[in-house]
Amino acid sequence: MIPASSQVKRLPAVADQFYPADAIRLKKMLNDFLTQVDVDTSSAEKIKALIVPHAGYIYSAAIAASAYKLLSQNPDEYKQVILLGPSHRLSFKGLAISSADCYSMPFGDIKINNKLNKKINTLPQVVKRDDAHLQEHSLEVQLPFLQTLLKEFSLLPLVVGDCKADEVSEVLELLWDEPNTLFIISSDLSHYLPYQTAIEMDKNTALAIVEMQPEKINYEHACGRNPINGFLLSADKHSLRAQLLDLRNSGDTAGLHDRVVGYGAFVFTEQK
Repeated sequence: MIPASSQVKRLPAVADQFYPADAIRLKKMLNDFLTQVDVDTSSAEKIKALIVPHAGYIYSAAIAASAYKLLSQNPDEYKQVILLGPSHRLSFKGLAISSADCYSMPFGDIKINNKLNKKINTLPQVVKRDDAHLQEHSLEVQLPFLQTLLKEFSLLPLVVGDCKADEVSEVLELLWDEPNTLFIISSDLSHYLPYQTAIEMDKNTALAIVEMQPEKINYEHACGRNPINGFLLSADKHSLRAQLLDLRNSGDTAGLHDRVVGYGAFVFTEQK
């Protein structure tokens, strides 16, 4: 075990920008969002993955909460979380792993699963790039939700750069049969369109996700198209069932209607 004093920590980059840095305020905000969600948490189907948005909490957390609340039905189920999100600040090829030992968050540290890091590090599209993780918000904003709803878990954070869907899927396939594992795909949908235009585009994107048609999802449909499309290849291969939980945009939550960002929440379950 690495002594706590010598651990390399990935520090919060967007605390007090996308979500409160104060743990008490953050906990209240998350509880408020989760309490307002009306979803059926009694299903016996096993959740394999979620697709959730990653904007500032005032804009997208209400939508993300509709997916995360489903985890409350069995919080002991998941011991490992594999989290994929797009790179917003750095252009690179492949999927970036981190050399840090943990992600440091307001609710405490989350251990990075080095065993899973090593398992996928043999693939040529997997690169170790701490600079890709340093300021990336698409992964970070998911962690307070996970810390709220799950018991103790380890994390494999993957920042996805320029890569093909089959390259992402190849990584996921190496990890698919890991026990007690949850996949989280972080992505917003359309960006900066007029309200009604965004609604129509996001409906089509949501349909493509539910029907597992990655060929219909491109740059203008979702910033996280690369991790989404790679995941959809694997989800279809393993016969997962996809369900749309919530589909809104920033005009519905905390923004104006002239230029909105779309948000969708989806759950993928293993069929009986």
